[in-house]
Amino acid sequence: MKLRVGILGATGAVGQKFVALLADHPWFEVTGLAASERSAGRSYGDVVHWLENTSLPSKAAKLEVQNANEALLDCDFVFSGLDSSVAGSLEEVYARAGYPVISNARNFRMHPTVPLLIPEVNPDHLNLIDSQDWGSEGYIVTNPNCASVGITMALKPLYDAFGIECVHATTMQALSGAGYPGVASLDAVSNVVPFISGEEEKVESEPLKILGTLAGNGVQPATFRVSAQCNRVPVIDGHLAAVSVKFKKTGVSIESALQAIGQFSIPREVSNLPGSPERALELMVDPTHPQPRRHVNYGGGMTVTIGRVRSCPILDLKFICLVHNTIRGAAGGAILNAELLASKGKLKHRSSVELAGVAS
Repeated sequence: MKLRVGILGATGAVGQKFVALLADHPWFEVTGLAASERSAGRSYGDVVHWLENTSLPSKAAKLEVQNANEALLDCDFVFSGLDSSVAGSLEEVYARAGYPVISNARNFRMHPTVPLLIPEVNPDHLNLIDSQDWGSEGYIVTNPNCASVGITMALKPLYDAFGIECVHATTMQALSGAGYPGVASLDAVSNVVPFISGEEEKVESEPLKILGTLAGNGVQPATFRVSAQCNRVPVIDGHLAAVSVKFKKTGVSIESALQAIGQFSIPREVSNLPGSPERALELMVDPTHPQPRRHVNYGGGMTVTIGRVRSCPILDLKFICLVHNTIRGAAGGAILNAELLASKGKLKHRSSVELAGVAS
């Protein structure tokens, strides 16, 4: 029997990506959808402005959309695709009501007892949920910012092998990262916008928590420094980052760096999950790769591609990495988080009696 999934913010761009990716999931089934008051009481097919390249799943189309602020969804756990302006309070309501909340929003990412999770990088951080206290069995797990996740995954094998002293990253981020309708056409077409509100702060802080170590009821962050410059570019999907790294270890050769990246393997507890790609990191040899239009869908959008690994005359090493921002960097990453939780017995079927008690 599949676990029943609720989606908060179901009509938005991230919510739609959840609906699309979960349509034929072997473990999970979408049974509840919540959105704003203006969509409530009508079928999902009638209210959603479907943005995906695939057809709207027929089962989801028939579901009645609930008012996110009025009733709790009849499900076993929820994915949150809510905007950060409303996500914090509603996610807390669900956690206090006993629901597992797997969130794409930024509100709880840096909370000391909330995992900021990339399953291939820090699966042990799931232990933090045992330290959460919402007055119930509920908990919150988050996935990183869509630019942070690609950079952090690329840094992971280098950090483990050589240690890191500092990082400089310049991102070129796709339009889909701004949601829908997103950036106005007159700002986006034939243009680059060298500012994304709040983005640089996320890229500079989130990798430190993800690559940090568990310490008591929290995480001891990694100690290297990150400087980020984030730009919006006229690309539909795919965040590209130009990254330079200074290592703690001296004399690191290009060959040893390439070997560290190439030998990175997905932890066994993650590799057999339905959403796990065959390779989490893919090295590209062609000096013109990776490119968003050509490589963003590697591994079903869950693989981070890396290219142009070479020496840096100021730091030690520089490279380019590419991540699919709405799959690995959003809904797909959150679904992989839920799969890891399910494999560890952290998700369970909730009875109608339990749900009725919560609703009352």
